Amino acid sequence: MLMGEFTHTIDSKGRLIIPAKFREQLGAHFIVTRGLDGCLFGYPLNEWAILEQKLKALPLTKRDARAFVRFLYSAATDCEIDKQGRINIPITLRTHAPLEKKCVIVGVSNRLEIWSAERWNKFTSETADNFDEIAEDLNIDF
Repeated sequence: MLMGEFTHTIDSKGRLIIPAKFREQLGAHFIVTRGLDGCLFGYPLNEWAILEQKLKALPLTKRDARAFVRFLYSAATDCEIDKQGRINIPITLRTHAPLEKKCVIVGVSNRLEIWSAERWNKFTSETADNFDEIAEDLNIDF
């Protein structure tokens, strides 16, 4: 399970350190693609295969299904962790997120998320203000 929050800096070449805590669970290669809420999603290969089966089951006749699959796959990239523990994030993904300097890498169960620090701080601030209401709406029992 991927969990935790880590801050790292992305360099001008798009290289970002993946926290050591996540590397073993992700493997030497994993998939990074556009995520929701303006972040990137990173999936270990086994989790990507599960998602892929779900995407293949979507009806090709539905416009939203086609658009979602195109958007997700068109930016997906196989990332390899180098000897320094970094991955190289393509410009398409850096633009989507928008990653410029300070980044936050978050473990979210079966995937990681990569956020610009500015967007992450805004998201967590807004979510913290509504956390009780969100839990109530979802009927979360702690």
